[in-house]
Amino acid sequence: MPSYSLTVNGRPYTVFAAADTPLLWVLRDNLGLTGTKFGCGIAQCGACTVHLDGEATRSCVMPISAVGTKQVTTIEGLSPTATTASHRVQKAWVAEDVPQCGYCQSGQIMAAAALLAKTPDPSDVQIDEAMTNICRCGTYQRIRAAVHRAAKEA
Repeated sequence: MPSYSLTVNGRPYTVFAAADTPLLWVLRDNLGLTGTKFGCGIAQCGACTVHLDGEATRSCVMPISAVGTKQVTTIEGLSPTATTASHRVQKAWVAEDVPQCGYCQSGQIMAAAALLAKTPDPSDVQIDEAMTNICRCGTYQRIRAAVHRAAKEA
């Protein structure tokens, strides 16, 4: 099995995996970073969203061989230590009481953080266009409110 050098949440790792192993499974199974969730396996739901060089990416269809030298950030990397304040999107999620079942939330938060990095004060239309993750509980209004709140916290 080939080895791959990755930087995840600012830390270097070497993993052994088949070239077509999805990044999601490398993160969860090889590195023990279980905050990124499996939802559909076909890049439709967004539960597996991580950042590759700041871009929201569906990790369930991203083969480890395609990651290359890109920096990977998972939900664990937004506020990497217990002493680090939560990311503004995470704070907004709590303040707006966004989660219901919570399963999709790490992917939603990662998508929102990537949106705000590119569009610091998004309109409702921009939020709706960027936030393509599925929430089975239908908390889309609270998600939008949380994105607006996080934008104001910048």
